[in-house]
Amino acid sequence: MQDTVSADRVTHSDLANAVRVLAMDAVEQAKSGHPGLPMGAADMATVLFTKFMKYDAADPTWPDRDRFILSAGHGSMLLYALLHLTGVKGMTVEELKNFRKLDSKTPGHPENFMTPGVETTTGPLGQGIATAVGFALAERMLNAEYGSDLVDHYTYVLASDGDLMEGISHEAIALAGHLKLNRMIVLWDDNGISIDGPLSISDSVDQVKRFQACGWNAVRVDGHDPKALQRAISRAQKSDRPTLIACKTTIGYGAPKKAGTSKAHGEPLGAEELAGAKTAYGWGHAPFEIPDNIRDAWAKAGKKGRRQRKAWEERLKALAPETRAEFERRVKGVRPEGLAEAIAKLKDRLIAEPQNVATRKASEIALEVITEAVPELVLGSADLTPSNNTKTKNLTAISPGNYAGRYIHYGIREHGMAAAMNGIALHGGYVPAGATFLVFTDYARPAMRIASLAGIPAVYVMTHDSIGLGEDGPTHQPVEHLAALRSMPKMRVFRPADAIETAEAWQMALERTDGPTTLALTRQNLPQVRKEGGAKNLSATGAYELSPANGQARATIFASGSEVEIALAAQKLLEEQSFAVRVVSVPSLDLFLAQPEKVRREIIGDAPVKVAVEAAVRFGWDSVIGPDGIFVGMHGFGASAPYKDLYKHFGITAEAVAEKVLRTHNL
Repeated sequence: MQDTVSADRVTHSDLANAVRVLAMDAVEQAKSGHPGLPMGAADMATVLFTKFMKYDAADPTWPDRDRFILSAGHGSMLLYALLHLTGVKGMTVEELKNFRKLDSKTPGHPENFMTPGVETTTGPLGQGIATAVGFALAERMLNAEYGSDLVDHYTYVLASDGDLMEGISHEAIALAGHLKLNRMIVLWDDNGISIDGPLSISDSVDQVKRFQACGWNAVRVDGHDPKALQRAISRAQKSDRPTLIACKTTIGYGAPKKAGTSKAHGEPLGAEELAGAKTAYGWGHAPFEIPDNIRDAWAKAGKKGRRQRKAWEERLKALAPETRAEFERRVKGVRPEGLAEAIAKLKDRLIAEPQNVATRKASEIALEVITEAVPELVLGSADLTPSNNTKTKNLTAISPGNYAGRYIHYGIREHGMAAAMNGIALHGGYVPAGATFLVFTDYARPAMRIASLAGIPAVYVMTHDSIGLGEDGPTHQPVEHLAALRSMPKMRVFRPADAIETAEAWQMALERTDGPTTLALTRQNLPQVRKEGGAKNLSATGAYELSPANGQARATIFASGSEVEIALAAQKLLEEQSFAVRVVSVPSLDLFLAQPEKVRREIIGDAPVKVAVEAAVRFGWDSVIGPDGIFVGMHGFGASAPYKDLYKHFGITAEAVAEKVLRTHNL
């Protein structure tokens, strides 16, 4: 396992073993972690970083760098060791010693918002390889816009058996193969071991044939043979398709008893196995100690891309000033100045020409304006384009080998779509918005959660938002989904009531750069309830008084989306009985609850009766109406019938609201 070399010569084994021992030492010190993958995958990672990666550790966010995504996030110490050895600022040996400790830059799984050099948060298996599809697609799209002088890099993925077993992997590789994303190269750590034991006890898929069936190149190599790895990656770089390199490895490579077993996967090796592995490597140094000649060789690898980066910077400087400024704005994630003005003009137009349309159609109306004002906005749908209304007249679709477009047909792949959107946003240069039905956020939720955790500004256009979709029935009618999404930290949910609120929701979604936004939109037509336009975004506080009471308010009705119409009708019924009621529209309950107490108190008001109306479950509304407040909404699943019949059947009507207000007031 150790090459026989002169004292000053550094071999591939020296470099790979440095990665191995740092990972082993960190896991041992933490008494927690996964040493087996770094030990087995160190050879492929070493070949990649020393021979191929266009990478400068001095600037790990350089826009035209190659991306490395550790999909097998449990093997995080592999990545941390690489970042440390190549010289990424802040990735000190002390950080390695603090592996898995609070506030360290070395958490149990890689987090892009915590650790310099980490491209994306990974850990839930399959997320990395699926997110990488978005990285690879964004690279090709930006290349189509700006040319190879500015955008010309690869997306490399290190994936485990678990990544390929998760269902999302099929959505991801099918999309990548279809689109011929030839700049995506996956190194599969084919070690044949899972937590339960040999992979053979649960799986017998021929992954090479599977990838080939999805339109990929796929080859097998010895994952511990650096020359074979180098040849395979070189061929992959020249391919016209994405490539899987199945690298046959031994998990826990070098450990005397645990190598090749599940015991090497997710627990420290222990002193005896650790010492035995180091002996097998010919490594006689103290924990965390790397000899100077090996450290210098790794530092040199970390500088390998510096000349390429500086040449790229010169090409960027040589561009026309306006082209350079636009490129830099987009890759930095700065929104264009004209967005707010475009929305304000649209709202004024809607006031002059009211639109009584479904909010999914209102979204399309807004997008006709927004796609002109925000050139980096990329739209798409999971095979529901005519239902989601996400393809505007000015957008062309991306197709295999043709990336000069701004619309993506994701196919029936909600989870793959949401993960790819994360990659598109993290790559830089684009703001992704993807669509499906709100009920199918269940299929997209793991990637949406990553977006929330990692602060990724993706936009989810989720239509058919309630029982209002009608005849398709309870399998397609979301009732708990608004509550579920509102409960997700940093996810912002908008449920607009009309065309103007929809435009304001889009403005808020696109101006946001620190997290994702869900737009929940109706299938059924709604009246335009807003009577004022202008530059002020009333939805920005999450709730606002839409219709004041005629006198001292005796009740306040809070409603979102399609139920705002019902609240206004109930207000009218009650006023006919000289019962003063105010109506508050709540386009974003979670955003409203995040407001300062003074703002919330003023909007909630002091009317003694408080009512919430929403065609969904009550969960979350007690923060506004209190536990004794009136809730008019769903208490179970929906049913199959025309939507107007459903609203009557479930008692979500103006008459029901008015009756409950009067009954409560008279108690």
